[in-house]
Amino acid sequence: MSDTASATADPQGGPGHEDERGTVGPRIQSFRRRAGLSQEAAASRAGISTRALRDIERGRARRPRVHTLRSLAGTLGLSDDELAGLLADARTGPPRDTGLPSLLILGPLVLRRGRTPVPVAGPMQRRLLGLLALKHPEPATQQEITDILWPSGPPRSHPSLIHTYVTQTRRLLGPCGPRSARPPTVVRTPTGYRLEASRNRVDLGHFDELLARAERLYDASDLEARYASLTEALRCWRGPVLADADPVLRRHPAAVAADERRVRAALLHADTALLLRRSGEAVPLLADLVNTEPLHEGLHARLILALAGSGEQAAALQVFTHLRDRLDEELGIEPGTEIRAAHLRVLRPRQPVPRRTAHEAPAHREPAHRTESHPTESHLTEIRRTPADGTAPAGPTPPPAQLPLGARSFVGRRPQMRVLDTLVASDPARRPHIAVVVGAPGVGKTALATHWAHARRDHFPDGQLYVDLRGHSRPPALRPGDVLTQFLRALGVPPHALPAHPPGEDEAAALYRTLLAGKRLLIVLDNARDAEQVRPLLPGARGCAVVVTSRSRLAGLVSSEGARRIALDVLDPDEGRRLLGSIAGSCNVAAEEAAARRLVELCGGLPLAIRIAGANLVARNANIAAHCAELAGAGDGILDRLRIEGDRRSAVRSAFELSYRTLPDEARRMFRLLGQLPGPDLTVDAAAALAGTTPADSAALLARIADAHLVRERAGRFGLDVLLRSYARELIGTDEAHTARRRLMLSRAQGPARRDSGQANCPGSYASSAGSRA
Repeated sequence: MSDTASATADPQGGPGHEDERGTVGPRIQSFRRRAGLSQEAAASRAGISTRALRDIERGRARRPRVHTLRSLAGTLGLSDDELAGLLADARTGPPRDTGLPSLLILGPLVLRRGRTPVPVAGPMQRRLLGLLALKHPEPATQQEITDILWPSGPPRSHPSLIHTYVTQTRRLLGPCGPRSARPPTVVRTPTGYRLEASRNRVDLGHFDELLARAERLYDASDLEARYASLTEALRCWRGPVLADADPVLRRHPAAVAADERRVRAALLHADTALLLRRSGEAVPLLADLVNTEPLHEGLHARLILALAGSGEQAAALQVFTHLRDRLDEELGIEPGTEIRAAHLRVLRPRQPVPRRTAHEAPAHREPAHRTESHPTESHLTEIRRTPADGTAPAGPTPPPAQLPLGARSFVGRRPQMRVLDTLVASDPARRPHIAVVVGAPGVGKTALATHWAHARRDHFPDGQLYVDLRGHSRPPALRPGDVLTQFLRALGVPPHALPAHPPGEDEAAALYRTLLAGKRLLIVLDNARDAEQVRPLLPGARGCAVVVTSRSRLAGLVSSEGARRIALDVLDPDEGRRLLGSIAGSCNVAAEEAAARRLVELCGGLPLAIRIAGANLVARNANIAAHCAELAGAGDGILDRLRIEGDRRSAVRSAFELSYRTLPDEARRMFRLLGQLPGPDLTVDAAAALAGTTPADSAALLARIADAHLVRERAGRFGLDVLLRSYARELIGTDEAHTARRRLMLSRAQGPARRDSGQANCPGSYASSAGSRA
């Protein structure tokens, strides 16, 4: 294993570095880097094993043998004084650790003073310390701390308990010896608590600084510096963020974002290693990360290229085969364009593109008004004539046909199909350019988009592009630059002609729009996170059409890009029964019509739930009435029944969770409280009473939840669909639910006083009867 991937000791300048000065390991590592040798090369020349050298550099061998140090000194070209210093350190050992504490969360949680681990035994203290380090330098709100410490709901005495845990954490962070520098501590803020420490006291902060430094180094002359920064940054990681913490902390948005930044750094590190022809150094790191991100195609593509660049073509092909089989088994999809292009480069190694000789005239002369940021006509000619692997031309590139398999059982949605048909209207003046399909999790947005796209593909003779943007998925969301690279490859652009990424994202978008000029092509952007993720992928050609699906409202595309918005609701009873019949058999549904209607009602008309229920009926060979009784008897545990064993994507709870996790903390709390509604819906004032907030804050939170399509808004009233209500009740703790119901009753009791002050709800509103219902 190379030095790049194996050295997991603290990087220079990282947490706890000043307490390592004078120890043997870091000094040998520094001398080795000065000599420009990898661990393998240095160990081989010194006559020791790579593992032995790695243990020395990591501090596991505190007092290495004298003959080992002398061999290393000769290999690394040390002076007599430098060797004498190493021998002295080896005799005396490292100094007593009295330094400032440092927090390591890029892997299992570790608190250290110098190089000495400090035990953090209590689970509550570990959760609090992990959360504060994760949020550093931002504060953690009181509600956020409460949710992390008590995921099932806090006790009544939780404010005083939080104060106790904060006091214990302050004592834990205090230095054990006199120091001139101020030690880390926990300080109170208006909204919660904040870890007060320099950024290099937390390994995540040090990693972010190194990654930011590397991303600022764009020029080819800075490749070595960028590579060094990325190598040092990735050495901070010992595993996933807070690998030994509770799931509620590992799934915190800040933890998910940190893991995404690790992947981003690894991709940039691999790209830089390939440019420097040091692909072998990127292999161990990529091999480790693909185990953590088993379905990330970008990581697999770079691992394939790195292995091939190291002369291990067989291993590279094995990586592709393993990923292809896994995608087919778990997701039922084929590898994307990026991974296929990497596979093709291994099968057909890229050869130099023949240069045009002096006597050959260019195919087109470049117009004088073109700028360097846009592709020239001669450049486009070369792109169109050169296949994706860079070899000699082998014929025209076929038009892309990337649409995934459409839903076999598709019912209803005729009004929405008519709106989508306006994208292919005969009158160009009345033909919109973009349509956005939005709705709740599991409501069938992707099914509608792919069904319509397959039905109207003849209207787009130049092909269809498709991408899952992963805006609401467990893998990290795709960046526009990565999607542009995939699309350009699908359109026939060879790898050598792709603009450099990330600085060339604007150039890639310009090339993308130029290639689509004058074409009639369909682009399906599935599972978008927000409008900013979509905008760089919009073509400028009016002949092209774009269909976007999202759980967000994407109001920005409607207002600024003139998109047609199509909001999907749950199926009506007849449509739901037809969908169930298409899966479980129409004759079976007709034989048990009443039970089928009841099953659709229990599923809330949600297409995902109906499909899962139908699949379970077929798998168990059960009758509909018996399955209805099972679901009805589950009560609020109905989501445990609405899943397919062994298929994480076929679970209603998983679909809801992906949207819930994107909400801010206060909106999550409001969503949990909405599950306590005794009636079908409520007003903004009633929600304020339920949550103990002001009406203005309540309105903002409800709007945020409605934007994620987790709550239904009609005429100023908000309510939850049946399955979302069950999910909200799963999330809330007993104490939190009891407190919310008590606030509702108090709001009912204080009704007259509120009316006297002009703040009462309108007659007939939910708040006026909430107390009696509760």
